[in-house]
Amino acid sequence: MHSSNIRLHFQGKDGCVYFSIISWYFPGVFQAAARHHCSYKVQQHSTAFLEAGGEESWLSGLEHAPTKLRGLQTLNKLLAHRPWLITQQHIQDLVCAGAEPRWSLAELIHAVILMAHTHSLCSFVWGCGLNPEPDHIGGYTFHPPSPGHIPRSPAHEDGRQELLDGAVEVEVLMKRMVELQQQEEEYTQEEMVTRFERQRSESIPTAVVRGAPPELMLYLVEEPEFRYEDFAPRGEQSPPIMRAQDYSWEDHGFSLVQRLLPDMGQFLDEEFQVVSNLTYHRMAMHEGVDTYTLRKALWNYIHCLYGIRYDDYDYGSVNVLLERALKVFVKTMACHPEQTTAHIYHAFWRHFRHSEKVHANLIVMEARLQAALLYTLRAITYYMR
Repeated sequence: MHSSNIRLHFQGKDGCVYFSIISWYFPGVFQAAARHHCSYKVQQHSTAFLEAGGEESWLSGLEHAPTKLRGLQTLNKLLAHRPWLITQQHIQDLVCAGAEPRWSLAELIHAVILMAHTHSLCSFVWGCGLNPEPDHIGGYTFHPPSPGHIPRSPAHEDGRQELLDGAVEVEVLMKRMVELQQQEEEYTQEEMVTRFERQRSESIPTAVVRGAPPELMLYLVEEPEFRYEDFAPRGEQSPPIMRAQDYSWEDHGFSLVQRLLPDMGQFLDEEFQVVSNLTYHRMAMHEGVDTYTLRKALWNYIHCLYGIRYDDYDYGSVNVLLERALKVFVKTMACHPEQTTAHIYHAFWRHFRHSEKVHANLIVMEARLQAALLYTLRAITYYMR
């Protein structure tokens, strides 16, 4: 495996977080981006790969890539769409003495982190509506307004009503957050489990199914028809739930990554901490707001979609704080971001700033990343026993 260089950089400013993950020599990242039809990331990584001296033929299709990289396709597929299906057998197939060519555990964790990061970045790209750069295929261009186009003024009756409705939504959310923070009622463990199961099995529709992926994407992925499916479709037997008390990033994942790939665990931990703790203490038109309960609900809802349960968290809070339109957006972005549309982006938090919606995108991205890593790291842990 070629060596890779990862740079993680965080800087908070005016409601935004900037960070970049750059892997100059690992071609698996554009194959990871192709799983979500993300031409923005595919072209970005492909360009960086070629500038670093990569073999151009590898971009023409999987059959041109080295055998060692082709061996990652099953793991890449599961990481992107159904990480809970990853088992120690998948790890053994790549690292055991009989595997040819063989991956070391350190190499494999490195590759998994790069692929999982790329998948989560695809969620961020689709969730923010980013288009390829101007010098890339399908890159954005600026067009003048259409002839005769007159933007609707907020003073218009419909626009004024929309603003009023959005303001009411903010006030209701603010009130619910305060009530949850002051709530003293405790529930039995059985009730907590029931609330989790109710949330997990809730039927949340997602956006439209797009047409066939670009031809370039088909060359770079194995089984392009393999997509996300609900962790436990209604009425079907679900895989075993991952209880955070049994396997968590803080108590298990961090130390495993740190042991096999020194410093990487610390980098990831700082990344999770920065995004989960990020706040500007404001919400829509309000200042000085404690948004912890809302941020926690978003994070835990995404983990719930991935079959991860926190025994000490009341999942009833998710329905209290996350409106259905927001759930549709979050589930689409976290589970199959290539189906994200402008309509579902504008349908939730209608009175919030774009920077606040980007903040939500960051939480979705990092929660999804951590969930995918937890399932893979747990499989590696079982393999090492």
